[in-house]
Amino acid sequence: MNDRRTMPEPMSENDVVDLLVRQHAMIRNLFDEVEEAPTGARRADAFQRLVRMLAVHETAEEEIVHPYARLKIEDGGEVVDARLAEEREAKQLLVDLEELGPGHPEFSARLQVLRAAVLAHAHAEESHEFAQLRARTSVAERRAMAAGVKAAEALAPTHPHPGTESMMMNLLFGPPLAIVDRTRDVIRQAMRGSGD
Repeated sequence: MNDRRTMPEPMSENDVVDLLVRQHAMIRNLFDEVEEAPTGARRADAFQRLVRMLAVHETAEEEIVHPYARLKIEDGGEVVDARLAEEREAKQLLVDLEELGPGHPEFSARLQVLRAAVLAHAHAEESHEFAQLRARTSVAERRAMAAGVKAAEALAPTHPHPGTESMMMNLLFGPPLAIVDRTRDVIRQAMRGSGD
């Protein structure tokens, strides 16, 4: 049983594929948390963590991973364009759900639609894009991309913005949108804390 060949390689925060796959697992867990939370503040907080995670994760993929995959993997343009279309659809679903709010009677049903879209997208990325990235890039390239993803996430908008799925759109509009989003997050948090 101690045969090293049968043990899976440990995941690394310094490998972009491992980092993103781990984030996909975190997103699945956040969906569970939102679904299992009772209505009210706990559900709203869980949902906002999900919104933030999805927004920063997708922005980083769009700025760092997809442009590199477009150049490095077989049929990169087609693979990436399909992922970008899925991301645009998921962002719009998320915007609609965020406007609806966790207290709305349709929230749970629409959350299931979003969950199905996001998980199908994650599976497609892992199967069609990430597997090829791992096979066609060096450890050094994946480390550099992981560092880029972390940096992009630190500066990314915290809410979805459909229509900014390209690297150029994210670089042009991402920083001002991130400032607006982060300011709005602070105000919302302060309002919740004040009892309003």
